[in-house]
Amino acid sequence: MTSSFEALLPSTERALSHRVAVAQAEGRAPSFVGAVARDGRRVWSGSRSCVDGHAPDADTQYRIGSLTKVFTAVLVMRLRDEGLLDLNDPLEKHLPGTRVGEVTVAQLLGHSAGLGAEAPAPWWERTPGTVRPELADVLGDEPLVQPMGRRHHYSNPGYTLLGALVQAVRGVSWEEALRGEVLEPLGLTRTTTQPIAPHAGGWAVHPWADVMLPEPTEDLGLMAPAGQLWSTADDLCRFAGFLAQGDDRVLCAASVEEMRTPAAPPAAGDWEGGYGLGVQLVHKDGRTLIGHTGSLPGFVACLWVSVADGVAAVALANATSGPLTAAVAADLVRIVADAEPRFPEPWRPLPEAEVDQELLELTGPWYWGTYAFGLRLGPGRGVALEPLRGAGRRAEFRPLPGGGWIGLNGYYAGETLRVVRRPDGSVSHLDLASFVFTREPYEQGDAVPGGVDQAGWRGL
Repeated sequence: MTSSFEALLPSTERALSHRVAVAQAEGRAPSFVGAVARDGRRVWSGSRSCVDGHAPDADTQYRIGSLTKVFTAVLVMRLRDEGLLDLNDPLEKHLPGTRVGEVTVAQLLGHSAGLGAEAPAPWWERTPGTVRPELADVLGDEPLVQPMGRRHHYSNPGYTLLGALVQAVRGVSWEEALRGEVLEPLGLTRTTTQPIAPHAGGWAVHPWADVMLPEPTEDLGLMAPAGQLWSTADDLCRFAGFLAQGDDRVLCAASVEEMRTPAAPPAAGDWEGGYGLGVQLVHKDGRTLIGHTGSLPGFVACLWVSVADGVAAVALANATSGPLTAAVAADLVRIVADAEPRFPEPWRPLPEAEVDQELLELTGPWYWGTYAFGLRLGPGRGVALEPLRGAGRRAEFRPLPGGGWIGLNGYYAGETLRVVRRPDGSVSHLDLASFVFTREPYEQGDAVPGGVDQAGWRGL
């Protein structure tokens, strides 16, 4: 048995095709493309069009709007990984003269810098970038509308600043950096700043009548890093694999995981979603989805990835409003993940080189006060600590070079777990961020903070 999937079941494919057909009909979209990937490889695509016999396919370009922001964030994270900047650096350190130089790179990535949501009028999405030739034209007279670093407030000008930051540090344009550092290494040959045939045309559909109006397609100029790109379902499925697993040619898995980690508290009333470093996070149907939505006049788009399920979905439409691509993409993920759940990797024993008798002796139950925990060995000499009953603080730990382990997730992320031994070398207890774990609850004569009542355990 293998965990790879060559094709979806016919019943699953029919459910996916039906969802796209309903989306196109109810959303009144001139055309609609859906696609699903498993572990970075497209396994299904389908489309519907208002023109008989002229449906688009997974190689048809659509404008993806704010999905562009994920690509821009990847470029910034590459600069961080190369040591050319720190996410806590103020913008002024690398891009002086913006008048908002105190905001940090991380705040811009996570939309917590306090910048306004939009550039000053006229509406930047429907006017050429030449209307805003300088950053000052993008930011306006009062660029800050929220306290810096206090809350999530989505900002398109913030990603214009990040694009300018990439250019200032790299010494090449945002477009050139994107093409050479992300698109070409990942094989995204159909992701471009300008449309290349075959591509869909953008349309506005009248809200109260079945008539259409063509939308203008503008070059956004300085605003390009916030929403310029065109792409295809095929390319976005490949990009989904990168967002789930990383690619050392672009960003390592740890840095991509960092992008998927919440960076700022969600706005009040928006507890079902959040934002990482250039990546949207939503909780839907009991699973966490990462990716981004996008829209520009004439187009709406969405890419969602369920990392846990190894499933990603793309939804693209060429209408200004109507098609709910975010909901459709989430439904496509759900249909596949529920109907055809991925097989777990087969259980295998640890490599012989990782079997250590001293580590084996640490496994089993430990007690923090009267709370029972179990310590389990993992790969690479790592350990996991988890409550034996009910909810509690679970965490995985990786070994440190000098001994002990560091927490990787949950409450104990970044905290150190170490073994404390008695003078004779026997194990006394585990110390985790000052918490003492003993082999017995409140073990007499051991290092229990506050001591143990000498009368011992008693009945009523």
